[in-house]
Amino acid sequence: MKTFTATPADIDKKWILIDAEGVVLGRLAAIVATRLRGKHKPSFTPSQDMGDNVIVINADKIQLTGNKRMKPNYWHTGYPGGIKSRTTGQILEGEHPERVVIQAVKRMLPGGKLSRQQMTNLRVYAGAEHGHEAQSPEVLDVKSMNSKNTRS
Repeated sequence: MKTFTATPADIDKKWILIDAEGVVLGRLAAIVATRLRGKHKPSFTPSQDMGDNVIVINADKIQLTGNKRMKPNYWHTGYPGGIKSRTTGQILEGEHPERVVIQAVKRMLPGGKLSRQQMTNLRVYAGAEHGHEAQSPEVLDVKSMNSKNTRS
């Protein structure tokens, strides 16, 4: 028997819609990263972009466990002494709360060119509105997958 290796002609991409309201951030990011890579498909090939297009809505209503709202997120401006920080809670309450979800998913993917290409298949929206109705996405209910996916 030979090992099956998918080619770009074999890849079938779907559109998935995930509602993040009340879902724990890390568990959501793990499920989204799996879908972006395509590891849920039996024809998974690590060197190909096999994943689905994922739409995440209500990113501003995600839940964090423990004391993670107070965890600082650092970045550097590139200038001497230019380290800056903002807590996760401040980011969620700010103008772009979807950046918390994007960063969590990005860090769950392996680094490299392929992961950067797979991240282009992710669309995250802070509210319930998205402009992808024409693609007729399938709804993936993350809350019902496991009782630990939601925070009570």
